Amino acid sequence: MRIVLCYPVEPRHVEQISTAAPGAEIVNAGQTRIAEELPEADIYCGHAKVPVDWEAVVRRGRLRWIQSSAAGLDHCLVPPVVESEIVVTSASGILADQVAEHALALMGAWFRSLPVFFAAQQRREFVRRPTRDLHGKTVGIVGFGGVGRRIAELLAPYRTRILATDVFPVDRPAHVEALWPAERLDDLLPQVDVLVLAAPLTPATRGMIDARRLQRLKPTALLVNMARGPLVVEADLIEALSRERLAGAVLDVTEQEPLPPESPLWDLPNVLITPHVAGQSARRIDDMTEFFCDNLQRYLSGRPLRNLVDKRLGFPRREPSAGQCGG
Repeated sequence: MRIVLCYPVEPRHVEQISTAAPGAEIVNAGQTRIAEELPEADIYCGHAKVPVDWEAVVRRGRLRWIQSSAAGLDHCLVPPVVESEIVVTSASGILADQVAEHALALMGAWFRSLPVFFAAQQRREFVRRPTRDLHGKTVGIVGFGGVGRRIAELLAPYRTRILATDVFPVDRPAHVEALWPAERLDDLLPQVDVLVLAAPLTPATRGMIDARRLQRLKPTALLVNMARGPLVVEADLIEALSRERLAGAVLDVTEQEPLPPESPLWDLPNVLITPHVAGQSARRIDDMTEFFCDNLQRYLSGRPLRNLVDKRLGFPRREPSAGQCGG
């Protein structure tokens, strides 16, 4: 068995994987060799950020399982893979703590006008300026998987009213007022003060937040994107922000990454941008390796895999744990 890795492992992680799969050949391809090593893999764990000839990989017929090292699957869930018998699992939920923490940090910074005060600090200017409150706001979360649920948990102590939509509107926590099917997004939009995007990027979600849906938001609303940039039609977002039809946006992701220097988003005073760092963590590679080793042992013993992806949907299915559905 040949296991090919393409995420930033250290020798100790390779040893940990070897222990989980005795006798397997472990190849740490990295980004520089993944394109050439992948066709000869039986199992692949990683996130290739360089072009991969997936048609050739599928045609070779050796690869049996892809364990993505990211929650998003747009890097590997291409038509040849979807049509193949290759099993795909995601890293959904592994970095939920970090992404949720980052979302709360950006929301807090925006509501409490921290960029204004940071700029004033550089000028040695001690002047009181207006701030806003996150407490008591209505927050809508689009995509109620691992990240969306963790964001809701962190928001609950702020005494926010939380509404959510998801393809699988099941297991609504007590601190969430309503969990609706994805088709009810248009019902959610006019009610919220903050719209948080935590949905995967799929053909169904690409461009879901466009001019029409931005117009359904209150002009005082804040858009928070912790998911994927292409969920939002960026030109429509810029137009709404520029014309003050939307109060602000905090973005960890953008439609094009890196965000081009000429993008108007850089200069808009009501926008906060971080460079797709929400999932960063000192424990990221340790946690990913631990998850992969658990799934690897499940795979080798024929047990059900965690985060098994429905390739047609583009993400794992969620079944109700106790028969509870959305409100």
